[in-house]
Amino acid sequence: MSDFLFIDDIDEPSEEVTRPTWKLLVIDDEAEIHSVTRLVLSDVEIDGYKLEFLSAYSAEEAQRMFEEHNDIAIALVDVVMETDHAGLELVRWIRETKENHATRLILRTGQPGQAPEESVIKDYDINDYKSKTELTATKLKTITYSAIRSYRDILFIERHRQGLMQVIESTSLVLKSKTLYHFGSAVLKQLVELFQLESSAMYITTLTEDVLRHQSFNVLAATGDFVTNEHNEYNFDQSKIPEDVKQLLKRALDEKKTLVTENCYVGFYPTDSRSVSLLYVQHENPLDDIEKGLLEVFATNIALTFENLTIKEEIQDTQKELIFIIGDAIEQRSKETGSHVKRVSLICELMAKKLDFDPEFVEAFKHAAPLHDLGKIAIPESILHKPGKLDAEEWKIMQTHAQVGYDLLADSNKIIARLGAEISLCHHEKWDGSGYPRQLAGEDIPLVGRIMAITDVFDALGSKRSYKEPWGNDEIKQFIIEQKGKHFDPQLVDILVNDFDEFLEIRNAYPD
Repeated sequence: MSDFLFIDDIDEPSEEVTRPTWKLLVIDDEAEIHSVTRLVLSDVEIDGYKLEFLSAYSAEEAQRMFEEHNDIAIALVDVVMETDHAGLELVRWIRETKENHATRLILRTGQPGQAPEESVIKDYDINDYKSKTELTATKLKTITYSAIRSYRDILFIERHRQGLMQVIESTSLVLKSKTLYHFGSAVLKQLVELFQLESSAMYITTLTEDVLRHQSFNVLAATGDFVTNEHNEYNFDQSKIPEDVKQLLKRALDEKKTLVTENCYVGFYPTDSRSVSLLYVQHENPLDDIEKGLLEVFATNIALTFENLTIKEEIQDTQKELIFIIGDAIEQRSKETGSHVKRVSLICELMAKKLDFDPEFVEAFKHAAPLHDLGKIAIPESILHKPGKLDAEEWKIMQTHAQVGYDLLADSNKIIARLGAEISLCHHEKWDGSGYPRQLAGEDIPLVGRIMAITDVFDALGSKRSYKEPWGNDEIKQFIIEQKGKHFDPQLVDILVNDFDEFLEIRNAYPD
């Protein structure tokens, strides 16, 4: 066997070989076995990859190899080394302690009687068992080809499994999006993480029936090279889309199918009869078949989610618009300014943010605020339009609008309507208990009612009414301060006074 000793030179790999390899670990206490194995398998190539040989001369050394290399494709394990069952104990350590079930383990022994084949195959998680005498060069190559192909398929299946798990997790995160913009941003974030496309650029695009006719693109969200300082968070200028990208998008639309080129992916997803979603992903390295499949699964689920979210957002936008229309109609019936509704909504939003309300609650509060005077639809115009002070009976009737507004909204199970009911009922209560309709005091008044109380007065004082002229800013601030602990919650007074100019900006942005 001395003729094989020169094979030790193979230990030094050529520096020119940079391609991936299949790692084969020879575990045997006989140096000749290592040399022969390398010689026989030196020309083996599977799927274009050659073998990379690793050597261990004991079970303990083999354990170190497995600690250092997590991608060993095949291990040829001698049974008898430092002990009679060192190889068997090593197999148990690899499978149970190391939890490695991918590496193909082939037992080789020169002493079959030490470890009978039937009991070993039954009791140990190995993939083959051979005596050294029966392992001819041909058989050694045969089991190597078979074992590495099994290892390759296991990796393929595991990668698919992990990829699908990531797709499921990423899709779940996207489903938490509340708006189309947040949805688009979440999709891009998950795509970047899922496919490790840090240096790439992506678009989420939507096209409506009208847009399709004009071949223009509404970019919902973008990342990477497509992001410029000139966009706002909801819309991107179509002129910023490179011409070659536009042509790919138009081609996907014309051909009504997903396109895959060497460095980009254009997903085509018709969401309904009126619209289409396009997902553009640019990447430096070509996507392999697994990545293409996972991207298709992810994007298909996202398209369905997008359609549902679009319908939901359209309904919500319609509801919000109707609420403002109702609020404007009430104010106009009272011959008050329509801008009051808009300002009150934004001032309530700002106050809620300064109180660190949950963002979702802030949004709901903002859209419920215009309903605060809904009950005035039941008040006679002679009272609403009276230029002077109301008499006692008229004032009693006017006060009923708080309860009427509540009664109109209270039966709804929607958060905006429920908040609107609470605001309607409580926005004329006063901190000292002198308000109406229930004479609540202090923190017994719901916080949304306390916020609306100071917001409504702050804005109304600066506006012209049938019974008064607008007040100056200094007069308004002084009045608010004087009513601290009387009409208004002291904490809210402090916030309004300390950030007075910020609240005034809203009034200036939406004048009467």
